[in-house]
Amino acid sequence: MVSLIDSNNLLTSANGFVNYGSTNRTSTPAARRQIGVFSAMFIIFNRIIGTGVFATPSMILGLSGSVGFSLVMWVLGAVIAAAGMQVYIIWGTALPHNGGEKNYLEFLFPRPKRLITSMYAANAVLMAYAAGNTLVFAEYFLLSISPPPSAPAPIMTTFTSYVQFTAFLCITLVLLLHGLHLKWGLRIQNLLGVLKIGVLLAVVATGFAALGGKLQPDVEQPRNFESWEGIWRGSKFGGSEICLGLYNVIWSYVGFSNANYALSEVHNPSRTLRVAGPMAIALVTVLYLLANISYLAGVSQAEITGSGRLVAALLFRNVWGERAERVLAAGVAMSALGNVLSVSFSQGRVNQELGKEGILPFSKFWASSWPRNAPLTGLGLHWAVCLIVILCLPAGDAYNFVINVVSYPLAIINAAISFGLIYLTFRPSATTSHMFKRTLSLVLPSLFFGSANVFLFLAPLAKPPPGAEPYEHLPYWTHALAGWAVFGLGVGWWWFREPIEEKVGGVRL
Repeated sequence: MVSLIDSNNLLTSANGFVNYGSTNRTSTPAARRQIGVFSAMFIIFNRIIGTGVFATPSMILGLSGSVGFSLVMWVLGAVIAAAGMQVYIIWGTALPHNGGEKNYLEFLFPRPKRLITSMYAANAVLMAYAAGNTLVFAEYFLLSISPPPSAPAPIMTTFTSYVQFTAFLCITLVLLLHGLHLKWGLRIQNLLGVLKIGVLLAVVATGFAALGGKLQPDVEQPRNFESWEGIWRGSKFGGSEICLGLYNVIWSYVGFSNANYALSEVHNPSRTLRVAGPMAIALVTVLYLLANISYLAGVSQAEITGSGRLVAALLFRNVWGERAERVLAAGVAMSALGNVLSVSFSQGRVNQELGKEGILPFSKFWASSWPRNAPLTGLGLHWAVCLIVILCLPAGDAYNFVINVVSYPLAIINAAISFGLIYLTFRPSATTSHMFKRTLSLVLPSLFFGSANVFLFLAPLAKPPPGAEPYEHLPYWTHALAGWAVFGLGVGWWWFREPIEEKVGGVRL
């Protein structure tokens, strides 16, 4: 399927890379710039707080080995997120357009033409971003209604567990809402975004009640903060444990770059980003640390590490009883659903825009807004990728695999744009000398964020010590191989497509 390039929409930027099918980025109408500081902060805040803080603390505590080191992990994750936010602020100030990392990578790697865009497109399309939170929704939803039966019902012949079946229903509902009933999808998404903040505040309040001694009669008082020596007992400082722990922490902070995808619609993007970004990171950090202290105040270390992804529900059961546990599970399930709605809403439009740019095969199909003026086909592409992960991976490994396989390519991208900033300041050109100034506020965050991400994509290549394996059934290197394979598919598609385009004289697949 082909479409001709419109010469009126062919733009060449100052550094030489070409944008196809775009409108003039430098003349965004003032009417479109409606996002101010508060709205930008909420865009970042609402995207960061998904289910990570409810679902990952048990894994992080198990990998760190001690209460103290697990809290250090969360603080270190916050520092990495803050440095990353500064990197994205600098890029967003220099290139205040929609698109985020896609623009920054194109700026750094303008040649070969469209190679980096194809690699980014493969990552954007093939990563099952919504699958992890879909699985969390399924687990918490089932807990909120009743413990699920041990064996699947006859109707579930395609599924191996009730979790997979419920996850399938969840991701399909999201597809239908955003693809066929856009207004209702947005209304439900916004409502659930407010609800998940309330759930997190309820967790913090419950933790304070536990610190005050409010526990059920049959629950023994946790002794997680009994002594300074005790909170560090059992700490694991191996590279594999730290790397996997940071993957889980950073997963909980993913979203600090969310405003960068809509900078063409932000009023005074440079100032707005510099104010909204740090405020959002600071608020999230405080809430995350308070939530983790709350878990440790009401649940023993052994219970947390053995709880899988239900640590928040354990806290409510120990403090308020079994009925409250189910209420909390329902709240976390709705929080997860809100995150799935948010991620799918954005990802459907990313797929649609890649279709409009002619990067994807059958681009006209993916660029369609049929039948209800919404990207149903783009949403359907993401639905299919998520469904493959939900159904094909072993049930015990699916969530951890999703976290790691999404985080791994992102670590490579973040390292590239971080060290790319430093390179641009030390090798300035007529184009970049006024855009990127060599200051400590640029070099230090870029060096720290870039180095942290290099560690995150190199450490998984080494075999972890016994007891630190990331999966029950899959090899430890599975997510690293999958991450590089996705980029390789992008290179392969570019290698296949570019010679054809050149031969047909500007006709895009």
